Amino acid sequence: MGGMPVKMHTDQLDFDAADARRLLSAQFPVWADLPLSRVASGGTVNALFRLGDDLAVRMPLVEREGASIRREAEWLPRLSPGLPVPIPTVQAVGAPDACYPCPWLVTDWLPGEVPIPDPVRPGADGLALDLAAFLTALRAIDPTDAPRGYRGGDLAALDLPVRECLERVADLVDVDRLLPVWESALTAPPWADEPVWVHADLLPGNVLLDPEGRLAAVLDFATAGLGDPSCDLMAAWSMLPAPSREGLRSALDADDAFWDRGRGWALSQAAIALPYYRSTNPVMATNSRHILAELSA
Repeated sequence: MGGMPVKMHTDQLDFDAADARRLLSAQFPVWADLPLSRVASGGTVNALFRLGDDLAVRMPLVEREGASIRREAEWLPRLSPGLPVPIPTVQAVGAPDACYPCPWLVTDWLPGEVPIPDPVRPGADGLALDLAAFLTALRAIDPTDAPRGYRGGDLAALDLPVRECLERVADLVDVDRLLPVWESALTAPPWADEPVWVHADLLPGNVLLDPEGRLAAVLDFATAGLGDPSCDLMAAWSMLPAPSREGLRSALDADDAFWDRGRGWALSQAAIALPYYRSTNPVMATNSRHILAELSA
């Protein structure tokens, strides 16, 4: 196997479109002759291939993410009916073979553009309302038997890694302005209600916009589960310009504690990601720097 981009992880698997086609030919021959090409993205734990016009193949880059594929295969069909925008529809679940050790997914291909930071993006106020509607609907989904989300637990558990990572990127970000934001999040009153469904990774690479800049789809539910819904406020600083954030806050009826914790989740994600991906994933590094710059503004 071979042909993948620069490795982000020491245990990253080495495979390419030829390997994806081999798996398709063996397990789903009805699709084996469709055009197949790898999609360039800022994804960190999955490779994405477009299959024909209407399908996508999603393959973990690291073996430990096989469990996330199984989670999505189980929960995407159960979440979709309760959400106001499309999410991927599972068409098939592929099995590992002797050369590739992970389960993998075939889903439908959802059209749209990944948002990029833009202080004057058309439709941003509408996007804020769309995100609020999506998050409100997600929170309302029945939590019975749901897994715990990757984020949405105790922010204090991230205190040491956040501080260490900020020091490692002190040449890129304003640590003196970010630490008070982080400390405010740590001292904010915790989520007092029962945990609810959260996406837990609501970053630009997991969102698609339509030509008017409105929310067209939400992707990648590998980290979704139950937690403090303030973790999904990462979207406020990763994809909304500053003037539109208040619309999201108002639509979610977010009090000061909720907003402070949301800033903490956004900061922790970006601070930990930036030193890890600064030389291997330019998209993720750029997005992390953007979030931290917005938080320190």
